[in-house]
Amino acid sequence: MALTLLTATGKYGHTQSIIDGSLNNDKLALDWVEVTPIISAFRRMIRGMEFDVSEMAISTYLCARSFNKPITAIPVFPVRGFHHGAINYNVKSGVTNPKDLEGKKVGVRGWTVTTGVWVRGILRDGYGVDIDKITWVLAGDEHVAEYQYPPNVVSAPEGSDLAKMLVDGDIAAGIGVGQTDSEDVKPLIPGARDAAVQYFKDKGVYPINHTVVVKDELLAANPWLAEELFNTFKAAKASYITKLDAGADLSDEDQAIAKNGKDVGGDPLPYGLAANNTTMEAIIQACVDQKVIPSKVSVEEMFAPSTVSLS
Repeated sequence: MALTLLTATGKYGHTQSIIDGSLNNDKLALDWVEVTPIISAFRRMIRGMEFDVSEMAISTYLCARSFNKPITAIPVFPVRGFHHGAINYNVKSGVTNPKDLEGKKVGVRGWTVTTGVWVRGILRDGYGVDIDKITWVLAGDEHVAEYQYPPNVVSAPEGSDLAKMLVDGDIAAGIGVGQTDSEDVKPLIPGARDAAVQYFKDKGVYPINHTVVVKDELLAANPWLAEELFNTFKAAKASYITKLDAGADLSDEDQAIAKNGKDVGGDPLPYGLAANNTTMEAIIQACVDQKVIPSKVSVEEMFAPSTVSLS
């Protein structure tokens, strides 16, 4: 009888075979549950352990791991992309370049949100910004309830809208605030896409947003499970890559993923640690630098041991 696992992932082309159950077998059956938006599943998993298998923001996972939450990741990365274009600024704020953010207020939804972690890392390592000299204004809380913010992080008044705060000049810049109609709000990094691709070429970092986690009790009871899950997600992705390569009937999301593949010169969604070690080292270091986690961990210890050598 197959082991049936309640599974929460986003609806992507590369998870379609998970969603429709076509990859289920006599050993493993993934009972997919829709959670919209998928980020809502992260909190539910961390705080309530509602699922057996769940997509999870990589920085949330690192933070949760530091508080000994009973979950372990497999090296499957369903969401990734470039983040240089995720920060906008108000042209009336006195900011003309990233370094000018020092001494000012910058909004972000949550401190441990992965896009925010990546953007702050890019500002620090790519543009020499001292992120500790910025007051970071949050419009939400964290998935990991026990987490405590660094001293330069404050909360916006309850019910605040970061996009409106940016337009009104209450914050000088914002990460991931969405589109605004204001002519005063512009991208902070000009030619963001080209800058992001060059960053990849220089550093070998292709940012990961999400991974997949499994309850520890299930991994302990079923030593074969982590590898079986990895291979299932890998098979789901393989059929999707075939579709991308064919190039017909691609959605906007499909086209964006295909473009990422061209920009990184290969697989747009590489799984396994061999292809992702440099990127994983970068996100771990960024989480240490930004006090998301208290100390550095190795890439290997983040993942189920049986999956470390899989590709």
